[in-house]
Amino acid sequence: MPADATTAIEMVFRLEFPRLVAGLARQVGDLGLAEDLAQDALVAALAQWPRDGTPRNPGAWLMTVGKRKALDRFRRDRTLAAKYAQLGVGLDEAQTTDVTYDAIGDDRLRLIFVACHPLLSTPARTALTLRLVGGLSTAEIARAYVENEPTVAQRIVRAKRSIATAGVPFAVPEGVELVERLGSVLEVIYVIFNEGYAATSGRDWTRPDLCHEALRLGRLLSHLMPDFAEVHGLLALMELQASRLAARIGPAGEPILLADQDRRRWDRLHIHRGLLALAKAEDLALDPGPYTIQAALAACHARAARVEDTNWSRIVELYDRLAALTPSPIVELNRAVAVGMAAGPADGLALVDEIAATGLLNRYHLLDSVRGDLLARLGRHGEAAIAFGQAAALAHNEIEHDLCQRRAATSARLAAGDQR
Repeated sequence: MPADATTAIEMVFRLEFPRLVAGLARQVGDLGLAEDLAQDALVAALAQWPRDGTPRNPGAWLMTVGKRKALDRFRRDRTLAAKYAQLGVGLDEAQTTDVTYDAIGDDRLRLIFVACHPLLSTPARTALTLRLVGGLSTAEIARAYVENEPTVAQRIVRAKRSIATAGVPFAVPEGVELVERLGSVLEVIYVIFNEGYAATSGRDWTRPDLCHEALRLGRLLSHLMPDFAEVHGLLALMELQASRLAARIGPAGEPILLADQDRRRWDRLHIHRGLLALAKAEDLALDPGPYTIQAALAACHARAARVEDTNWSRIVELYDRLAALTPSPIVELNRAVAVGMAAGPADGLALVDEIAATGLLNRYHLLDSVRGDLLARLGRHGEAAIAFGQAAALAHNEIEHDLCQRRAATSARLAAGDQR
């Protein structure tokens, strides 16, 4: 099979995988089995599509094959006859749409609520949902949380086993139980968005498909739970961040950092939606939560016509509030960037060095990248070259790696007195 055909099929499968798993999980009531069936459908596609051509509706083709594979498995195990009968009802080989059974009418959002069951720890809920609903690889999840890949892999396996053992129903909870799972659901949707906004690995700097899916889920959730401020806060944050997607990539696919972006390319509709959602969140919240605060941070950039107009003092103040709510070395790193803009690079560098001394972000390439930027602004180009080189060594995304290498080379030339 030609390599380009395999790559194309795998790309289609990556886009369809979360919807496929969600639909199959509702049908068979078993997350592990649903994932296995989805993989079986991929194997079938790899065998048939290069020979017969890509079907007009690849997602429907994969879903039909997945259901057939389920029927085959249930036929081999007569103790699952009840499930076989349930799955067989209404199964039409020409069917191209799925039946839904609750008010949400969306398999993927339903599966997020299922996977965020309280019997699982918060890290387990997040890892499982990002794998099955976000379609992220185990490696991508590990990098997003700065953790070891084997740890995350075992967490996902145990989570699927726990849900199967407990017989968790594949339905959206109601009342108090719905609210109890909301925090985990919001976290999962936001991590899916972040992986789309800044991909942790691969050849692309952004994955807009993930951003759009997270936005779709966020909008759906805002209709399902309209009285919860943080639902609107998260939606506002994603809308405002999404407004910059097109401006983050140059004509040759090169990354464009915030300070260098053409703000005329920022999507005004996303900004308008984001500011409306932020106003809604602020109206509902006596004390804004972390997503609402982060949306307010994004709004500071959205409201500035030029980078020089950015209210960095306000951004530092918002990061102070965010750090008080959700202490995190990554929040502190972002705060250091803001301090470096508001008070000067020396103050920002002092904070970054304090964070580095803790060792908590030793494998996080943006720590070295931020440090390199501050050193370059101070004219300490030799040290900046070393910092950017360390960032390149830690970056798993190819474009991010190349960007850091270029910045390291530029700093090295400046350190040597070559101004070209």
